[in-house]
Amino acid sequence: MKTIIPAIMVLVTLFIVTSCTPKMSFTTSALVPAATGDVKVKKDKNKNYLINVSVQNLADPKRLSPSKETYVVWMESGREPSKKLGQLKPASKSLKASLNATETTQPTDVFITAEDNADVQYPDGQVVLTTKK
Repeated sequence: MKTIIPAIMVLVTLFIVTSCTPKMSFTTSALVPAATGDVKVKKDKNKNYLINVSVQNLADPKRLSPSKETYVVWMESGREPSKKLGQLKPASKSLKASLNATETTQPTDVFITAEDNADVQYPDGQVVLTTKK
């Protein structure tokens, strides 16, 4: 009986921790149909949101039509306009890319655009992947 109670407490704690980490999946893209990925959001002890974007099979942006220079990750929170999270650089051979960001607001949607320049302040290029349904 003494070993069952701690085991149950550990399982309940793991369930609570994993249920607080929402996971959003990117929808299939007509622009880059092989690309897949997800976004994990976790709240830290300072009440900030840790955002982890992970993408697989993301082609080099120069191979898009029209050709672009880079991918940029954006978020929407419902309270403010789209906010840039950062640049996404796929590895040349594995075609995988990831980005970690910290924000004060929880994202409701995350999307990736193909841009001519990483310094853009608002989304201007084609939307490559999005978590919107």
